[in-house]
Amino acid sequence: MLRRHDPTYYLAVLRLPADVRPAVYALYGFVRGADEIVDGAGRGADSATRLAALDAWEDELGRGLGVGRSDHAVIAAIVDAGQRFELPLEELRTYMDSMRVDCGLVRIQTRHELERYMNGSAAAVGRIMAVILGARREGEAFARLGVAFQLTNFLRDVRFDYELDRIYLPADELARFGVVAADLGLDSASPDLRALLAAEVRRARGYFAESEPAFAAALPAARASMRFARSAYLAVLDQIEAVDYDVLSRTIRPGPQGLARAAFAALMKRR
Repeated sequence: MLRRHDPTYYLAVLRLPADVRPAVYALYGFVRGADEIVDGAGRGADSATRLAALDAWEDELGRGLGVGRSDHAVIAAIVDAGQRFELPLEELRTYMDSMRVDCGLVRIQTRHELERYMNGSAAAVGRIMAVILGARREGEAFARLGVAFQLTNFLRDVRFDYELDRIYLPADELARFGVVAADLGLDSASPDLRALLAAEVRRARGYFAESEPAFAAALPAARASMRFARSAYLAVLDQIEAVDYDVLSRTIRPGPQGLARAAFAALMKRR
């Protein structure tokens, strides 16, 4: 699942110690399962159907945690990982709350609302990863790293999300910069939208800076993998800057050369 859906993360995870990779795969399997319910090819035709499927997925997790096992391969894996690593799997309920937001029209109104959404969609997973990677006390630093990844995705995917009737950029921020929702569907980004995106890129870079304690606290064997993932996402921010923040007319992806530079940056940092 990881190799098929998220090749960048897959390459990063391959560099993790062998004894922790199964827990990462299990965590990914659960959150990917929820994502497939919301956005996958076989998703329900309406919001109510998707919400019901998310409830069933969360109930399946609850049953597995209650009895310590499951006949479902993904649930069995995450239950096992939770037991082995004493993972804070209650964070997955926060994650599911954010997935429910995506089941219908998305209009984030304020920065606080966006932070609450990302607390579920990204920070919650980061807190679990902190424990898997041996940095239980740095859960919040891992949470900030997750938020940095999430915000970068939002900036990269402004047009794609708009076509799905989702606007994650807060309405109060759009208004402050003189941007209206329809601007997100144009063929190129307006000067006002570019100014907003420039501010958000700076914010994302700030989140990456705040996550630095996560790298020092993680298992030494995991640090290169983490740096690779961070470098790959920083490459996305670099690309957004390179096109003068016009994410509407360009597809923002680091590509093979960008990933190679990310791997090299991770290697140099380790040295």
